[in-house]
Formats: sequence, C-alpha cells, structure tokens
Amino acid sequence: MTVTTDLLLEASGISKAYGAVVALRDASLAVRPGEVHALMGANGAGKSTLVKILTGAVHPDSGRIAVRGRARTVHSPAQARKGGLVSVYQEPALIPDLDIRANLRLTETPIEPFRHWVEELGIESLDLGATARRLPLATLRIIDLARALAIEPDVLMLDEMTAALPANLTERVLEVVGREHGAERCVVFISHRMIEIAAVCDRATVLREGETVGVVDVSAGSEERIVELMLGDTMDELPARGARTAAAGEPRPTPRLSVRGLEAGTKLQGVSFDLHPGEVLGVVALEGQGQDELFDILSGATRPSAGELQVDGTPVAFHHPADAIHHGVVFVAADRADALLMQRSIRENIALPFRTRLGQWGLIDTGQEQRTVNRAIETLQIDARAGGEVRRLSGGNQQKVTIARWVAGGVQTMLCFDPTRGIDIRTKNQIYPLLRDLAEAGAAVLFHTSELKEVKLVCDRAIVIFGGRVVAEIDAAEADEATLLRAAYNLRADAASPYGAVAGEGAGGPEAPQ
Repeated sequence: MTVTTDLLLEASGISKAYGAVVALRDASLAVRPGEVHALMGANGAGKSTLVKILTGAVHPDSGRIAVRGRARTVHSPAQARKGGLVSVYQEPALIPDLDIRANLRLTETPIEPFRHWVEELGIESLDLGATARRLPLATLRIIDLARALAIEPDVLMLDEMTAALPANLTERVLEVVGREHGAERCVVFISHRMIEIAAVCDRATVLREGETVGVVDVSAGSEERIVELMLGDTMDELPARGARTAAAGEPRPTPRLSVRGLEAGTKLQGVSFDLHPGEVLGVVALEGQGQDELFDILSGATRPSAGELQVDGTPVAFHHPADAIHHGVVFVAADRADALLMQRSIRENIALPFRTRLGQWGLIDTGQEQRTVNRAIETLQIDARAGGEVRRLSGGNQQKVTIARWVAGGVQTMLCFDPTRGIDIRTKNQIYPLLRDLAEAGAAVLFHTSELKEVKLVCDRAIVIFGGRVVAEIDAAEADEATLLRAAYNLRADAASPYGAVAGEGAGGPEAPQ
C-alpha cells in the first residue's frame, strides 16, 4: 500500500475545559491521505471531544487545526461538512419525528448515493418515508454512515460506529472502511474493539487524560502496546470468572424470573427460560432476533402478545415499567441518554428511585439519602468531580450512574441490555466484578451483550436467540466466541464464521490475504 507523506488532517495543542473538568489538555492528531487511523483511549480520555472539535460541534480553548496544510477554523458541523470534515457520532444524528427523506434534505444529502451506500452497508429496501424514531438503533447508525459517505468527505470520522451493530452489519462496515486504504480521503476510526483496529487501521493515536501519549503502527503484537498507552499504570487484565459451586444434590431455588412461551408478534416465538437468584444469565443474539422485544417486555415497557411471566413463582403482568420496578425487576439500558437526567446531578439521578416511591412521600431525609448515594458512588468507583451535571461525565461514568441508582436501593433482579457498549477496558473491569458481586449477594442478573467474550467473563450460562426463539443454552465454561457466534447464526459447529473473514484481515484492508 502506498500513501503520500503529506498530512491530510493535522490537529495540535488542542485543549478544552468545562469549568474544573479538563476534557483535553494537549491533544494532537496527524492523519495521512489514504489512511485509516485509529483514535483510542479510555472513557474520559477526550476522544469524542476531539472529534466534536474537529467537526465544529465544540469550540476549543486553544490549538490549531489544518486540512491539507492550511489552517482551518470550523464554527459549526454544517460548515465542517461543507469543508469535507464529517463525523458519525456515537448517537444517531437524526430528527426522531421526521422521516428519513426529510432528514436527508436537512443535510442536503444526495438521495441516489445515499441509497447506494445503505445497500452496500447491508440494509436492503429502506423506506425513506419511515419515521426515524420507529427504526432500530442499528439501522439509524447505518443511515448516519451512509449519509456521511454519500457526500464524499475528505475526512470521515467514525465514533464507536460498530458499538451498536450486530456482527453481520459490523462486517459490512469494516469492509467499506477497509476500501479507503490508498484513497484520496482518510478515516479516523474510534473503537474499543481491538479486533476491529487490527482489521482496518494503519496507525493508532492514543489519548490518556486529555493528552496524546503515543502513536503506534498497527501490526501483529501492537495490541499490548496500545493498551499500555491507553491505561498507563492502571492497566489491569480482564478478570477471570470465578466458578460458582453448590453442594451436591442441592435443589435450585425458585426462579427469580420465569418466562414461559413469551411472544411478541413475529419478533418473539415461544421464548422460555428461568433466571435464578445468584446467577448471571447471558443473552446472545444478532440484531433484530427479538432481544429488544424480550427486554422491553421484561422491563414493563411493552406487553407480550402471548406467554406467562412469573416473579418468585407468582404470575405477574407488567403494564408499565413502574409495575416491573414494584416487583423488583429493574432495567439498565445501553443508551445512557435515555436513562439519565443529563442536566441534573449524580446525587439526584441515583436518588430518583427513592423519591418516587409513592408510599413514602413526605420530608426527605437528606442526610440518609446522601449516605446511601455516597455508598453507591464508592461501590461503583464513580468519578464524581463533575457531579453538578451528569452530562459532564464520561460515558463510562454515566453508565455507572445508571447502575448505581438500583444498587443503592438493593437489587433483586437486574436486566442489563448491553451495559458496557462503548465503554473502555478499565470501566469494564469495574462493572464485570460488580455484576458478579450482585449475583453472589443473591441478586439475579439477565445480561445481554454485543461483545461475545463478556459471556465467559461475567455469566454462569447463556441462552442464544435466533429468529425469536431460544436455539441454544451454553454453559459459561464452553462459551467461547466461536461457539457463541455459530449459535447466534444458527450454524453447525463446523460452519465458518461469517465475521471471521473481516476480523482476520490485516491492516492492509482488502488487499490482505483472506
């Protein structure tokens, strides 16, 4: 692969502070034409802030940005877009109540190139008249990327593009990104998945605590160096799951949650399983196989079309999330923005469940509330320096707050829907043992993850859903990624992994050996 040595994008000395919270202190980034360049760092390292500065969504306190050697000051995303700098952010950048065609008009996106890229990225027969809020998150992410590609930007920045995608769509995204090697434009690629960095990236710039701490050529064996730079002296290995032991012949307790013949239109087809006290049960499924509907029903957001749900052996019917909470079933969503009051404090967000208990209305014991909140903050190791507003926290700390609000009041049954999506290794290392500790204390945890390796790290066993049905149950000891992926695709054990062809490529993109 041959690329020019001149830089297409160069940022140096970038700093940004929000009051006492320093997001960036001395960040730099240099990307060549025809390069796919990884931007890496733990949550709170400043990756997303740097991308927002480069695309005009945030204004830096200091620093210099140059495109093709010429200094560039960008005042808005629209201006950046016209100048050839486009980002696909972590959350969909679509107006929820408008249809897709109207959203495209707002950004002056050409329709035919957009249709081409949508199909290239794996979404067939997209209805442009569909309202954005009615589409799945994965589809919205693909729409965002297709919209960006359709205007042929000089610099394409992808912020955790694959975090919410199933394996099949991730494969298509990596294929498209890989084609940019040797082209005129460049791609800045943010991902916490090392396998993706190895598959498509040439070099990686690593941020830590708002500073650029190194640039690494991506090659065999570079993963360890990247992780060392990301985490510095705090680097820890992923924890090994401790085996749970039980006395011989000991009967299993009554299931905390028992699901029988659960259906939701055509999305769920007779799903049945038990979740016991003291266990973490994994849920593995590709996008659109019914896991969203399953968690919506169990959390009380929607009602099933058929089936029975029992809590501690007693039949229940949830008409509202409040009903589920009343029965001790609480929900931790992947989308932190939906779960939190972003402009309120850490304390208010964690204490919210206590304040909404109708039977306990009256004067608030602020002292007791603060002690309870402080215990939860300490348990989850939440960085509370920016506690005045949750929106000032890193994504990892925001997710800890969503978990802390339930831990603070005591947990019976916790539904976790991809709770570590887009979270760095250090924060994951804190969440994994927390979920296991909750189970050891008697709680029951239902854990859906898009990162298959987490099943073996966190869960006691896993169920696999395909086509709305439970097609496999796998013990954690046997739940390696290859086994889970084959089960998720409902393949024979000797079938090839559809994800492996892309994941196994070298940094050279499509020209690498298959």
